[in-house]
Amino acid sequence: MRFLKGHGTENDFVILPDPGGEVDLSASLVAKICDRRAGIGADGVLRVAPTKQSPEVADQAAAAEWFMDYRNSDGSMAEMCGNGVRVFARYLVDAGLVHGTEFGVATRGGVRRVRVEPNGDITVDMGKPSVHGESTASVGGQEYTGLHVDMGNPHLACSIGDPVVQLDLNHQPGFDTGVFPAGVNIELFNPVGTSRAVMRVYERGSGETRACGTGAVATAVAAAALTGDTTGTWTIEVLGGTLTVILDEDTSYLSGPAVIIASGELTIAE
Repeated sequence: MRFLKGHGTENDFVILPDPGGEVDLSASLVAKICDRRAGIGADGVLRVAPTKQSPEVADQAAAAEWFMDYRNSDGSMAEMCGNGVRVFARYLVDAGLVHGTEFGVATRGGVRRVRVEPNGDITVDMGKPSVHGESTASVGGQEYTGLHVDMGNPHLACSIGDPVVQLDLNHQPGFDTGVFPAGVNIELFNPVGTSRAVMRVYERGSGETRACGTGAVATAVAAAALTGDTTGTWTIEVLGGTLTVILDEDTSYLSGPAVIIASGELTIAE
C-alpha cells in the first residue's frame, strides 16, 4: 500500500490514498502504522477515499468529493481533526485531486470548507464551537476547571495558573466520565498577553501531541470567555509551532502550515 507522511505544526499523520474506497483499516493495523518504533510513527492515520463510495458520509458527496477517514494512533475512529484536515487538504492539492483554492472535505463531523492561502498556509472552516458549561480535569494531583467545548469532537480547555511547560502529560489526565462518557481531548493553557495563549494537549486516543487543531480552537474559545468575548483573532502557541484561530459570530477558522514530508510503500502486515 502506498503511503505519505505529513504534519501540521508537528501534529503528524500517515496518509493512505484509497481512490477505490476498498481499504478496510483495522484498529490493530492503524496502531502498528502509528507505532514510533515498530511502524512509521504518527499521531493518526488519514485514509483518502471517495465520499460517494463511503457509506457513512455518502450524503456529503455533493459538497465534498473526498472523505477524510481519520483514525487516532490507537486505532479508534474520530469525528474530526483540525490539523488532520489541513494536512489532508495539502495532499489533495499536491496530488492534483482538487482544483482551485477552496474546496470541501467530508468528515464524520460534517463537511469542512478549506482554503489555500497565498503564502501556502491552509485555512479550514471549523464550524461554530458549541459550549456546554464547565468541568474539571486533574493532572499530577492538581485539579483544573475548564470549558467544555464541542468542535465535532469533545474538548475540555482549562486555563491554569501553573506554567504548562512543567506539566507531566505522560499519562491520561483525570476527567468526569459522566460528562465525557466517550472520552475527551484535554487542553491546558496559559493566556499570555492580548489574544495569545500557550497550550499543551492530551488527545483522546493519541496521548500528548505536538499540536491539535480542534483543541486550538477550543482553547481560543475558552481564553476569549475569560475576558467576556466570543469573537476575535487568537494566536495559539503549541509545542510544534503557532496556529491562528479566528472566532466570529457564525463559525471559527483555523489556519497554519501543513506539509508533506515523505512517501513510500507500506509493508506492515496485520
